[in-house]
Amino acid sequence: MAHNHQGERVVLASNNAGKVREINQLLQDQQIQVIPQREFQIEDIEETGLSFVENAILKARHAAKESGLAAIADDSGLEVDALKGAPGIYSARYAGPGCNDQDNNNKLLESLRDVPEDERSARFQCLMVYMRHADDPTPIICQGTWEGRIVLQPQGDNGFGYDPLFFVPQENCTSAQLSPEIKNRLSHRGQALNKLLTALSA
Repeated sequence: MAHNHQGERVVLASNNAGKVREINQLLQDQQIQVIPQREFQIEDIEETGLSFVENAILKARHAAKESGLAAIADDSGLEVDALKGAPGIYSARYAGPGCNDQDNNNKLLESLRDVPEDERSARFQCLMVYMRHADDPTPIICQGTWEGRIVLQPQGDNGFGYDPLFFVPQENCTSAQLSPEIKNRLSHRGQALNKLLTALSA
């Protein structure tokens, strides 16, 4: 049975301003009203999962339970091949508790200091889940992957997180040098969200 999601209010299980902005840009034509969880005074839940999908489900369930609305959550991160997939699910807290994007970027560059450019392949992963309610036994789960490599020093001011270090071969620049429109079309988050919208309109 097709559901009409037009005008639906959905809580977004993130307090990350960059993510909230991107997901709202991606959804603005969909008539889905995305409300960041902080508008319900919902705190970030501890991400105790050992995979992106577990963490996304934990976040979505928590936000749905606290708000009484359907919830979207995204858990995403950067996998670097030379670091055996690190920082992975720990991407946001790679440099330790209370770290910021710049601390994480510095630590990543330091970790890759001796790795030559042709061995710095990496990808962004995004797992996005949609839960109709906190007890939803069949959340919609969508994945997006964005291949690239890690540059030797930060370039660009757009985006957030590891964007200044993530080189996008087809655009010949870093993610932080892309306009938001192009980033949203190519990115792991854009891909996952497009799959989610397709699933919701089925």
